[in-house]
Amino acid sequence: MSGAADGEFSGKVALVTGAATGIGRATAFGFARAGAAVVVADIAEADGQKTVSDILAAGGKARFVQVDVADNASVENMVEKTVSWYGRLDCAHNNAGTLVQEVAIADMAEAAWDRVLSVNLKGVFLCMKHEIQQMLRQDGGGAIVNTTSVTAFRTVLNSAAYSSSKAGIVALTRIGAAENGPFGIRINAIAPAGIETPMLAKGLGEDEERKRNVAKTRVMRRLGQPEEAAEAVLWLCSPRASYITGHTLAVDGGVLAAP
Repeated sequence: MSGAADGEFSGKVALVTGAATGIGRATAFGFARAGAAVVVADIAEADGQKTVSDILAAGGKARFVQVDVADNASVENMVEKTVSWYGRLDCAHNNAGTLVQEVAIADMAEAAWDRVLSVNLKGVFLCMKHEIQQMLRQDGGGAIVNTTSVTAFRTVLNSAAYSSSKAGIVALTRIGAAENGPFGIRINAIAPAGIETPMLAKGLGEDEERKRNVAKTRVMRRLGQPEEAAEAVLWLCSPRASYITGHTLAVDGGVLAAP
């Protein structure tokens, strides 16, 4: 990928959750390439540490913190560690999320619903809460980008928990932006679809025909790459998007535009 301009985030501190793999990993790399000190946060320690070691090997600056985004104390610790290591928090990408097996509402277990809403929606709420608190304490405000999904805007059968959690993130993004815009904190979201990540692979399995059929639903007739979603995050966090807040940007290859 072309990446943000060299040095665009020089002197900035970026926090990325779900950064062990997929879009989060690509975003962490993007911030590091553009000069930011990056905190890689994930519940998966081994893969998270791998992201850090790869960033360091490429000449970037990064540290890892293990986090369970559904746990308030864990999220609070994540932000406190970020500030203790680097002194401030300028950009945050709240990207951690989970899936459950596709199932109709009538057949869904309560525990499955609770798990998805806890990680995907409560997790973003907790991250925003503690990130905003830190940004309010420091000079210069900050920028936050949440990861939602196009399932927040279109009907996908058997995805009630996932789609509901992602629709909630859209609302959280708007409300957070309205509450904190006067204090120099911008809050936006990306809504990816069909990005080739481990989560997509888990959802589609090894069915190549199903992958081809998914690609056909995009007007661009292909799946996206994590780096393409990361570019949107970097742009929304950059001064180039300085007059944009409360917005959800689809990174979907044209799914929402498809007839």
